[in-house]
Amino acid sequence: MNVTTASKPAAPAAAAPAADDRQQVLRSARVAWTVGLAILVAAPFIGLYPVFMMKALCFAIFACAFNLLLGFTGLLSFGHAAFMGAAAYATGWLVRSAGWSPEFGLLAGVAVGGGIGLLVGLIAIRREGIYFAMITLAMAQMVYFVCLQAPFTGGEDGLQGVPRGRLFGLVPLDDDLSMYFVVLAIFVLVFLAIMRIVHSPYGQVLKAIRENEPRAVSLGYHVNRYKLLAFVLSTAIAGLAGSLKTLVLGFATLSDVHWSLSGEVVLMTLLGGMGTFAGPVIGAFTIIGLQNFLADRVGSWVTVIIGGIFVVCVLAFRRGIVGELLAWRQRRLKGSTTPGGH
Repeated sequence: MNVTTASKPAAPAAAAPAADDRQQVLRSARVAWTVGLAILVAAPFIGLYPVFMMKALCFAIFACAFNLLLGFTGLLSFGHAAFMGAAAYATGWLVRSAGWSPEFGLLAGVAVGGGIGLLVGLIAIRREGIYFAMITLAMAQMVYFVCLQAPFTGGEDGLQGVPRGRLFGLVPLDDDLSMYFVVLAIFVLVFLAIMRIVHSPYGQVLKAIRENEPRAVSLGYHVNRYKLLAFVLSTAIAGLAGSLKTLVLGFATLSDVHWSLSGEVVLMTLLGGMGTFAGPVIGAFTIIGLQNFLADRVGSWVTVIIGGIFVVCVLAFRRGIVGELLAWRQRRLKGSTTPGGH
């Protein structure tokens, strides 16, 4: 009896185009990361103002922290400015009044952001959706009131005259160029850390919770613990952003804890692309760049213009800038692998 099974090897052959597509996407991503890093390294030498770049990088860290919570966990916080602002005040006071070195000031800011995040998270994480968002907003308003009334914050005048000091007692941070590369190094480390978290088994559970929380519960995961840890990680990184911003600019003000800043970070994340790695960075640079470019030209109308841009992007680019680019590339790759594609 002769039985032929010529169609068996078809499965590996069919999987080959998909593997090639993944390799091509990875190569493109590596090229994009390399080019982006090269631009950031060269920025001070090609005429870009270092203080502006440092401010944008601080907000990029803030947006990446928020994206870890919203984009990869599915939790919308309306009070993230509280964690950034509280850490900014803590670092500013410790460095200026208590004489702490900048590295310990930054660590204190991370601890303050994470600590307040833990307290808020223990209360808010038991709720979902709009209820979770409103609890975070209410708690953030309490932090704002404390910053307004506490004697060490300077009230409406803010905390002024924060020195940059010397990093580890060796690197003078008064020079903008030195400070810029310290901020850039911290940004790169935070960016890589978030990528590692998302690609880890823990990050995969977060994605499962985002996509279908009841299914994650049925699989035996304690989803509230996972969400609480994600919330604390996000708030700690937001605290780092606020601490860095205080050292860069030399002051902390009530605008750092105002609810409008929480709205801005939502805008940055959605504009750049929620659930992508580069999206919050692109969104932060876009918003901060527009604010700096338009402030002297249109005054208070800058808020209206940015709001209009946001509405257009939500209607026309629902995935955000990076999300739309990735979707376009995916369609192109699928088209090239279909019969008759080029």
